[in-house]
Amino acid sequence: MTHQIRYSAQTHVGLRRKLNEDAILALPEANIWVVSDGMGGHEAGDYASQLITSTIAAIPPDIPPRQRMEALREALHQAHAAILYETEQRNADMIGATVASLILADGHFAAIWAGDSRVYRLRGGEIQLLTTDHSYVAALVEDGRLTWDEAEQHPQSNQITRAVGVGDVLELDKVRGEIRRGDRFLLCSDGLNKYATFDILQHALSTQPLETVVEHLIQIALAGGGADNISVIVVDVR
Repeated sequence: MTHQIRYSAQTHVGLRRKLNEDAILALPEANIWVVSDGMGGHEAGDYASQLITSTIAAIPPDIPPRQRMEALREALHQAHAAILYETEQRNADMIGATVASLILADGHFAAIWAGDSRVYRLRGGEIQLLTTDHSYVAALVEDGRLTWDEAEQHPQSNQITRAVGVGDVLELDKVRGEIRRGDRFLLCSDGLNKYATFDILQHALSTQPLETVVEHLIQIALAGGGADNISVIVVDVR
């Protein structure tokens, strides 16, 4: 079955930060989408997220799907090594970035990620978080002590345990499955889900057309306070 893929993508600096350390990437010819959230202070986080997206952007679009997925992984490992080198050159304590990526091929999806940027899927009107945050509070959720919505309000909600450029070895997680006509995928940085509960995201993704849904979600984050950079990509399968 051949699917038609459409998408919308936008990043916003938010209301309190002067620099947007998020980066987004859309490669529709390769069916790859990426959100990266940089960290490490002024300019360093921006460097890390932009390096990740620019390295992935160099993947040739015409390689076979299986090789495309491996190329995506390899690009992330290349970015990890480059960020580690840059951290040493700057004599910095830490430079890094989260990454959440989505690739569609041959009737399947794969999400590859590190950190707390997320990939959700809306199917049949129900939202599902496909990724699991690599963070301190994620462990509390897995233990049943918090829900994901409660975790957003935890004082250590920003304490992540994995990121590209952090640690000697980059550990990536992957989830994959079949795509269906009508599926809607959401990739976002935590600047959105800090302010949008599962119910809010489900309602927005269920009711807003592709032409307005990304701007609608960003406005939700801004209305909630917009304390962080906000990046949103929505991918529709038809």
